[in-house]
Amino acid sequence: MIKVRVAPSPTGYLHVGNARTALVNFLFARASGGRFLLRLDDTDTERGRPEYEQAIYEDLRWLGLGWDETARQSDRYARYAECAEVLKQSGRLYPCFENEDELAAKRASLIKRKLPPVYDRAALAMTASQRAAAEAGGKRPYWRFKLSEGMAAWHDLVLGERKIRFGAVSDPVLIRADGTPLYTFTSVVDDVDFGISHVIRGEDHVSNTAVQIDLFRAISTAMPPRFAHLPLISGGEGEKLSKRIGSISLKSLRKDGIEPEALAAYLARLGTNKDAQILPMADLIGRFNIADFGRSPPRFDARQLLVLNRKCLHAASFSAVRDRLPEGADEAFWLAIRGNLDMLTEARRWWEIVTGEITPPDMPGDEAVLRAAADTLPPAPLGAESWKIWTAAIMAASGVKGRALYHPLRLALTAEDQGPEMAGLLPLIGHERVLARLGRFVV
Repeated sequence: MIKVRVAPSPTGYLHVGNARTALVNFLFARASGGRFLLRLDDTDTERGRPEYEQAIYEDLRWLGLGWDETARQSDRYARYAECAEVLKQSGRLYPCFENEDELAAKRASLIKRKLPPVYDRAALAMTASQRAAAEAGGKRPYWRFKLSEGMAAWHDLVLGERKIRFGAVSDPVLIRADGTPLYTFTSVVDDVDFGISHVIRGEDHVSNTAVQIDLFRAISTAMPPRFAHLPLISGGEGEKLSKRIGSISLKSLRKDGIEPEALAAYLARLGTNKDAQILPMADLIGRFNIADFGRSPPRFDARQLLVLNRKCLHAASFSAVRDRLPEGADEAFWLAIRGNLDMLTEARRWWEIVTGEITPPDMPGDEAVLRAAADTLPPAPLGAESWKIWTAAIMAASGVKGRALYHPLRLALTAEDQGPEMAGLLPLIGHERVLARLGRFVV
């Protein structure tokens, strides 16, 4: 059984990097008939917040991702303690007492000698009486995992063959001095217990993978999961993305008016050589292949996302957006403006233009055209053909045509240089409001 997991920490809002990892895991699971686990890594009680947890659920559902199971690391402390005890008894988990200053001095000394700054396992040489004396003196041990000799090797489903020699890696700390377990440890225990077959995550975890493969073998007789590491997304200027950059959080993208179908389409192909297409989720699943992802870090291009977003909106039915439009907006309004939107939030501005007050600029030299417009406006109610009839009458009365005719009318009626077709906007503005807006230019 294929089973994958996504493991966000409720210490901030999901950003596009998190979302891409979650989406790829979801697509991989669904494409292979497998299961998708949502695991909350919620052991950081200082930075974790209930609102961040709720936002994780909302963001994933908004993106169209459903999960088959949920788990919380905060519910599993007893299980972590049980596994830790097994490792202690086998000699693979050993206590250490060096403080940060002592460790920093050791690293500096090794670097000065041009040696890898790897922990020297000095704690393993301590006798039982020395450890007892350290604890009697007030020191509390933290616990390191003793790595095996040799190396960890695996075939990465994205990066290809990977090897990391354990001699170049420090024995990792698995349990802090206060007794709380660290991610490297808890994640492996969870993957063992929940039967995770494939771990798909960011390339920044590659070094963790070697350690976790060794740890997996120390606590289980099962085969370790297979791994796929996606190159990290960079920003538009090549900078690393972070959940602390609010401008690219899913929360802010949703607030700005990005459609979930557009974001899913973009992220599903980001890092592949295939062009993103707006497709139903079922089609994204059917066309998914983990082998499509390359080894180079892709860049998050907001312009490409906006292109997809426009396509979504231009094809969206009124029923699909009704609940997110300004109160009172009807289907005629939506059909008139949708072809001009980059993001749905822009609809509010156009609603204000057709129903509220506007402040057009001064237009010296256009008075004759606008006076002719006021004199030739067709009677109420204005309809689908009114714009064509009206502009023909203005042209006949003033002798003005082309941009010299259409641009002043658009500015006077919308205060905008460009926008949706005026033929659709004119009936929405209405006869009375059109006359009022032209009146300020007619003496």
